[in-house]
Amino acid sequence: MKVVVAGGTGQTGRLLIEALRARGHEAVPAARSTGVDAFTGDGLDAALAGADVVVDVTNPVSREERATTEFFRVTSENLTAAEGRAGVRHHVVLSIVGLERGSELPYYRAKLAQEAAVRTGGVPYTIVRATQFFEFIPDVLIPANTDGDVVRLAPLRMQPIALSDLVGILVEIAESAPVDGTVEVAGPEVLLLDEAGRQLAAPGQRVTSDGRPYFGADIPVDALVADPSARLGTTTFAQWRAA
Repeated sequence: MKVVVAGGTGQTGRLLIEALRARGHEAVPAARSTGVDAFTGDGLDAALAGADVVVDVTNPVSREERATTEFFRVTSENLTAAEGRAGVRHHVVLSIVGLERGSELPYYRAKLAQEAAVRTGGVPYTIVRATQFFEFIPDVLIPANTDGDVVRLAPLRMQPIALSDLVGILVEIAESAPVDGTVEVAGPEVLLLDEAGRQLAAPGQRVTSDGRPYFGADIPVDALVADPSARLGTTTFAQWRAA
């Protein structure tokens, strides 16, 4: 099976390409560095020729709401249009758990626009809503909420997943029939944001849960937790840390 991975040279995309090839698939990364720009449409038709499935794990550089929304909407419209011309049978897009509950966040509103474009794109699809990766906590969350030696995190619960688990599930979904709907994916445990932060903070950092907004937005305490029907990874937080 030929699978084109839009955003296939990024963190998630590289691992997905490796996992697909390990399963015997022809996996093709589509990114500007490989001559494909899904936002402008350049190179899409050539890249999608003969493709069975497209998995979209693209992410914009900008975090400004208008630019991010435009990126997700136009990229999805270009991908599904090219897929229609190529006869692609399944469009898989990686999204985020809790978009409606967290819709005060500009990035979440942009992802909702992406999902809407996929639903109306005319190609059978599966929207994969995943929780945050474990790596999100030390790489993004802690730096963004650090003031001197104090890390101030919102009083929320989260259900993070190992990136390797997510990639494995994405491969299985790509191999399956489209559901024309949404599948949620999460880690096996629900954690308190500040407790996870304490375990990953740098020496000398003090982590507090002081009621501050989550990236500037007041969202429900369980906005980052998946529904009970979600597909779960197997790697626990302790196992990920040990590895």
